[in-house]
Order: sequence, then C-alpha cells, then structure tokens
Amino acid sequence: MTFRIGIISDTHGLLRPEAVRCLAGVDHIIHGGDIGRPEIITALRGIAPVTAIRGNVDTGGWAVEYAETKLVRLAGRAIYVLHDLKTLRIDPVVQGIDLVVSGHSHVPRMETVDGVLYLNPGSAGPRRFKLPVTLATVDITRGSIQPAMRSLVNG
Repeated sequence: MTFRIGIISDTHGLLRPEAVRCLAGVDHIIHGGDIGRPEIITALRGIAPVTAIRGNVDTGGWAVEYAETKLVRLAGRAIYVLHDLKTLRIDPVVQGIDLVVSGHSHVPRMETVDGVLYLNPGSAGPRRFKLPVTLATVDITRGSIQPAMRSLVNG
C-alpha cells in the first residue's frame, strides 16, 4: 500500500489550478511556508488533510496559528518541516527523522544525506526570476520513500 504526500511551498498567495490537479488524490499535503493567504490552506484542505508551517512572508494575524517548525508522523515516517533549511537546529539523524521538508529558496532540491531525505519542492506560487514552478510528491511504502518533482508550468 502506498501513502502519497503532496509537498508544496512558497505559494505566496497563489494556488495554481495546475497545483490543485497535481495534488488531487494525495493522502496528505505538507506546506513548507510562505503561504501568503489563509485561503490557500482552506483550498488545500479541500483536497486532503494539511500540515503547514509559517514562512517569513506569513506575518498577518491569520498566520499565528502556524508554528515555525513541525514534526509530523505519516505512514510510519517522521517528517520535520521548516521554512528555511539554514535555520535547522536539530540533528535529523539523532532525532530519527526520515524526511526534512523545507522551502524558502524557491529552488527545487532532493538529496539524501546519512539516510535522511532533504526535500525542497521549490515554489508553486508566482514565478521568481527564471526558477521553475514546482511541487513534489513523496510515495511512502513499507520499505521506501520515493520522491518526485512535478513541474507546474512549462518553460
């Protein structure tokens, strides 16, 4: 049985229809911060349960309900979520973390270090510079974690 997580970040108030289509059918969504507007999370909750954290642009009164970091367990895996990977203050290996999700840079990245998958889904919001517009999915099975980057806009 596969448990699919949709991972999105840096929407900056824009939830693209392509993102909604890409997230359809996921079991859970993680938002890595810079949400932009509370309606983004409301719309995502219409797709699947959501774990979200606050990013540096999430400064309005609505954003106080979101923590700066979150540890969530999904499908038997420990997932640590923070906005800016440079602010990571724990040792994921010591803490038994399987996946670290971050955002902030708008640069999509997947890298496994010491058995921990570090995943930045890039930005799914307004295009910044010439960076791609992306999100990620992660398929968790009993024996594996399989990430995939998903492009939302061509070119």
